[in-house]
Amino acid sequence: MLLDNGRFLTELLRLYQATRTQGTVWVSCKRTNLKPRKGKRDYSQLAYHCLVRATDGSKKLSTVVEGKDFARFHDSYSTIIRGHMDSLKKRVRHTGKAQQ
Repeated sequence: MLLDNGRFLTELLRLYQATRTQGTVWVSCKRTNLKPRKGKRDYSQLAYHCLVRATDGSKKLSTVVEGKDFARFHDSYSTIIRGHMDSLKKRVRHTGKAQQ
């Protein structure tokens, strides 16, 4: 479902909280220019937007971020990401010498 930027971040936070102990959240971001399918319009003045999608496999979220708002959106998004990185598994590191 297409949400505004603030609502998307709130729902993304809830999605991360729901999958904290078990589950995965996929987030994708792509540049788009949001051309309408039909109709005559001057496309030379259109600015690019960023389409951000998130899903946990069953629930889907999306929002469109304008170029001028992307820095503020990215700061809020990165704060949410950093807050929920603690549930990641630690990587097992092996020491330098090979075991025989």
